[in-house]
Amino acid sequence: SPERQFSVFLDDVALPADALVGHPDAGIAQLFAGLNPERVMAAAYAVGVARLAMGKAADYARTRSVWSTPIGAHQGLAHPLAACQVEIELAALMTQKAAWLIDQGQDEAAGAAANTAKYAAAEAAVHTVDQAIQIHGGNGLSQEYGMAALLAMSRVSRIAPVSREMILSFIAQHNLRLPRSY
Repeated sequence: SPERQFSVFLDDVALPADALVGHPDAGIAQLFAGLNPERVMAAAYAVGVARLAMGKAADYARTRSVWSTPIGAHQGLAHPLAACQVEIELAALMTQKAAWLIDQGQDEAAGAAANTAKYAAAEAAVHTVDQAIQIHGGNGLSQEYGMAALLAMSRVSRIAPVSREMILSFIAQHNLRLPRSY
């Protein structure tokens, strides 16, 4: 919980060379080297949440019938789910591309791809969970269907480990070569 968090500051700490991670005086570079993999992991998490929500929504749409017809037979329900499926697949592909670029040591391209993957996956998760809850109707927020937990899980993917706004600022600066805004 927030009230049980602490900060630790280490100033002017001397370490022997064999205790360093990376190269001397390159701490910020080492820190940033970990950000892209972290964003790829966050994207993979969000894709997983989206896929779980999609599975629940599609199953419900196939099995829940009104007047002897599965609710998924109606375009008003099927099309939004299909659009979410497109978002999920695009986010998954971008996540794979970002991971591949990291593995190849292409740091600049990996940064752009990792940020794009994180953004796309978080949006896919939020949209898919929202649509899945809507498909479930009144059951969408009941404990029995497990959708309420996905709501929080998807929403946090927009915030952590980096917010949508920071990602958009990064993309504007690095991909579009716009002036730095943060």
